[in-house]
Amino acid sequence: MTTKKPIHTFHIPVMGLAYTIDSPIRVAQYGISSVVSIIDDDLIERMNAFYSEKFKMPYQEITEKIHDYRAERVTSYLNLMDTIVKEKFEKFKVELAESKQALDNYIAMLPNKSEIKKGLQNLIDDGVAFKDNIKSYLENNLSPGEIDVNIMTKVDKDNFIKDEQLPVEFNDAHASLRGFANSNLSSSVVLSAGMNPRLYAYFENFPVFYPDANNTLQKKIILKVSDFRSAMIQGNFLAKKGLWVSEYRIESGLNCGGHAFATDGYLLGPILEEFKQKKEQLIQSAHELMVKSLEIKGLHVPETPLELKITVQGGVGTAEEHDFLLEHYQVDSVGWGSPFLLVPEATSVDAATRTLLEKAKEDDFYLSHISPLGIPFNAVKGTTNEFFKQKRIEEDKAGSSCPKKFLALSKEYGPKGMCPASKKYQDLKLEELDAIKDSLSKDSFDKKKNSITEKSCLCVGLANASYLENNIKIKGQSQGVVICPGPNLAYFDKEVSLSDMVKHIYGNASVLGNKDRPNVIINELKMYMDYLKNEINEFSEQITAPQVKKLKAFKSNLNEGIEYYQSLIASNTWFEKSKQNIENQLNNYKKELFELSIPELAVV
Repeated sequence: MTTKKPIHTFHIPVMGLAYTIDSPIRVAQYGISSVVSIIDDDLIERMNAFYSEKFKMPYQEITEKIHDYRAERVTSYLNLMDTIVKEKFEKFKVELAESKQALDNYIAMLPNKSEIKKGLQNLIDDGVAFKDNIKSYLENNLSPGEIDVNIMTKVDKDNFIKDEQLPVEFNDAHASLRGFANSNLSSSVVLSAGMNPRLYAYFENFPVFYPDANNTLQKKIILKVSDFRSAMIQGNFLAKKGLWVSEYRIESGLNCGGHAFATDGYLLGPILEEFKQKKEQLIQSAHELMVKSLEIKGLHVPETPLELKITVQGGVGTAEEHDFLLEHYQVDSVGWGSPFLLVPEATSVDAATRTLLEKAKEDDFYLSHISPLGIPFNAVKGTTNEFFKQKRIEEDKAGSSCPKKFLALSKEYGPKGMCPASKKYQDLKLEELDAIKDSLSKDSFDKKKNSITEKSCLCVGLANASYLENNIKIKGQSQGVVICPGPNLAYFDKEVSLSDMVKHIYGNASVLGNKDRPNVIINELKMYMDYLKNEINEFSEQITAPQVKKLKAFKSNLNEGIEYYQSLIASNTWFEKSKQNIENQLNNYKKELFELSIPELAVV
């Protein structure tokens, strides 16, 4: 892990299984950090074979017959990426030193306030011993972007050999973590989707996560969180084991890609404000707990707290919003995800799906229930996965063949688990539904049937884009492509180059479409309002006391969020050009929220 200051003020978050599976190979040489999902070891193994051949490197297949094949596959692919990125980075530095055009192009991609940008420009202006000076400067100041990895903590299925359950360290997420820990990378693991105490405890097995004698962490932990309380609980839990969280990555609950967590109505601004105000509390609390644990373990104890970063992602679309988050909330980096799906140089997306995303309008993006995890999932209309799934439903063959089983987490029908998107599971559920058909109205029956059959095979659907893009043969049942962009992508309507997207982020170009795009604050607020209205409609017929309490708290938190933004906009110079419009929209939503009534319990 580099000790040099990051070159860029943005990062590319993990997207699906495939969309950022090789992003470091594509963009790390430019100093851009990105995150690779390491859940799908089958996809990883096939990408390992693909890139070994492409870069003419030795490849040894790791079959499922090999002991610990899952972790071994992860380690092998991460090591390959590390080697490729280092080689590309060295070649890029040579190109910059030898080509004025390449250097000019690179300088144009750097942040306007970047010290490196100023330093390179000064060397060009001086023009004395140009090549040697540039070479030396690049060597001392440039570093490749991080090759970070993502593990969804809940995707931690128990595994079996025949009917014998394997030890917990062979669970999916455990094996993925072991694969990363054993790799040559010096980077971070991003843990998402909440706390998994068993997985968190497993970190203690790997010395690479503890500070060395120089207070350096060879491998770091990043937690993706939705609020301060969650960060404090999880950070302290890990600190009690002597483990330091190096970064809290805050994501908008709804204005994001992939799975969506609605955070009880807490909006991004107030969440970031709390982190800004209480960052020191977070640091001191974890440091004290970590010190005690390291002393007990007899390990090196840092005298002062290690570095802690706060980053944010979700729905950002303009340089002004990017700068606002960096400067007002003092975050260290801003994640730009979905817009990069339209950048072929950065992400792995097949041509047909990329065209679908280019043409998609605001109404095409929706919060679906297709995830087998039972968590709302951002989706876009018109995917090939929807086509194949619907075809099977119409032919009374609903459900997937379930070849990968990463989401076979339901123990309802046995200890080995089943995925709610699988044909086996859906057949059992439809049989149960058929048995009570006569006691249900047609509407109620259709609704229950749809809630069973709408689940999509994400394991295959989120991986297929890479196979299609790289002409890698797809085995098994046709599932098409599932893609899960954030709704912010509606305002980006064309394929763009990496250079143009980066210039857009820093305010030196614009790649937005012609449509009027609401401010990120308003976009997120609208999503939360829509979510609350849907929840009220969902519960209005048979509501329980806990649901009433939850909806009231959601409404109250939303109201506080609106008032926070009203005060912020009124007392700051941010968004001057659209200030009046934002204030009007906030007032309108406040009025609408006030008029929204939460159903009460019927008194019997």
